[in-house]
Amino acid sequence: MSETSEIWTGKANSYDRARPAPPQALLDLLTQMMHTPQPALVVDLGSGTGLSTAVWGGRAARVIGIEPNDDMRREAAHKIAGQPYAAQIEYREGNAQQTGLPDGCADIVTAAQSFHWMEPAATLAEVARILRPGGLFAAYDYDAPPAIRWELDLIAQETMMRFVALIRERGLAPTLKIWPKDKHLDQMRASGHFRFAHEVLLHHVEHGDAARYLAMMQSNAFSNQFQFTAQETGFDRLSSAASQYIGAESVPWYISYHVRIAVK
Repeated sequence: MSETSEIWTGKANSYDRARPAPPQALLDLLTQMMHTPQPALVVDLGSGTGLSTAVWGGRAARVIGIEPNDDMRREAAHKIAGQPYAAQIEYREGNAQQTGLPDGCADIVTAAQSFHWMEPAATLAEVARILRPGGLFAAYDYDAPPAIRWELDLIAQETMMRFVALIRERGLAPTLKIWPKDKHLDQMRASGHFRFAHEVLLHHVEHGDAARYLAMMQSNAFSNQFQFTAQETGFDRLSSAASQYIGAESVPWYISYHVRIAVK
């Protein structure tokens, strides 16, 4: 297990309950773009707890999630046990630069909320190797926090900025390498592996209560890495605001997805 993947150990269950699943419109888009309504194989890199892998059950003949973190893989396998599509899906230990899959085996390769953790040159070379000619790679991310109420969104932004500021002020910046999401498309185009690259924006609606919202906001990679108090980060204000503006009832969450598509 890599140093990067270790930071997710112990977070699998809370991560899976709080994070959104990809919308069906994303699957519709990717399969239409490559004229393949039912892909023979979809490979999901950095598959985590399977939120972005299991959605392909029933849409693809076979789905493989590649995930280095043991806890995440166990959670993913546990979730699909007994499901009608379970036989179509498997999870394997591995990383995006060395999947262990054969050349040209995949119709679609995805990286959901994960490509920024992957060294782009080696990852894109591996993606191109396992994609068949005409196959499609999609690296997609959603904006956080979801749009709910402007007052809540403002406090959430302030909380995130304060968290980052505390890390910098105290010299606690992690050594983990993270690549900027807004450069994903440029990296795809510059790699030389793809004949077409494009970005599409999708919008999705999920529902959740205040407890799920707060769990999502704490499900980032660094939330448990530093001993900051809720008062220091402003998370106490965010908790109060979530109770005020969301409460115990599920309300719509409006989520925007950035989908970077590349065709081999």
